[in-house]
Amino acid sequence: MDPNVWIAFAMLTALEIVLGIDNIIFISILVGRLPPELRDKARRLGLGFAMLSRLALLFTLSWIMGLTADLFHLFGMGVSGRDLVLFFGGLFLLYKASHEIFVQVEAREEGGPPQADSATVRSADTRLFWAIIGQIAIVDIVFSLDSVITAVGMVDHLWVMAAAVITSVGVMLIAAKPIGEFVDRHPSVKVLALAFLVMVGMALIAESFDRHLPKGYIYAAMAFSLVVEMLNIRARRKRDAKVSA
Repeated sequence: MDPNVWIAFAMLTALEIVLGIDNIIFISILVGRLPPELRDKARRLGLGFAMLSRLALLFTLSWIMGLTADLFHLFGMGVSGRDLVLFFGGLFLLYKASHEIFVQVEAREEGGPPQADSATVRSADTRLFWAIIGQIAIVDIVFSLDSVITAVGMVDHLWVMAAAVITSVGVMLIAAKPIGEFVDRHPSVKVLALAFLVMVGMALIAESFDRHLPKGYIYAAMAFSLVVEMLNIRARRKRDAKVSA
């Protein structure tokens, strides 16, 4: 019943939700490549992995704090386990976001897709499904590491951190579907979200070199770009309404 505990819980939950925005965007973009009937399942599994990875890291706090110790030195700079995770996670995010941007902007269909029987299609969808779940799990670990280290610095009670993680993932689970559907309906927003993930990947790589870029700057830039895009979408709708009238 200590009010300080509830304040810490509310602050940490809000922070976990904010830190999970990039995770939701990444999951929404990857899930959009799946057939509609598999998307909800992939979202649930992806966010389930996010919750499990964060809880697992929370319950291994001594190992987490050990990740901040230097493993070796490179060019006079200490390199820790956390730095390696952030660096390779940032590279993976850069690769995935850049590849998805290429698919959205440059890739073209050459002829129709080859005909295949239903069993072959189902097999291909299953392989794609588990490939996407694997990619989500990899990025979940990177985002979870950053999130858990932040949580450890804010709250002393383990159960408060765990409750905040579970609550934030519940909120993200509710928000993931409408966000994903909105991104799928507007290709320009999808490209904007991918550009946001490129920024996050660069920030992770910079942080691995002890060059901290406050995420507030990234979120502010993304919010401004999104507002501009919303105005463009509204303007296009008005033009289409006038033409149809």
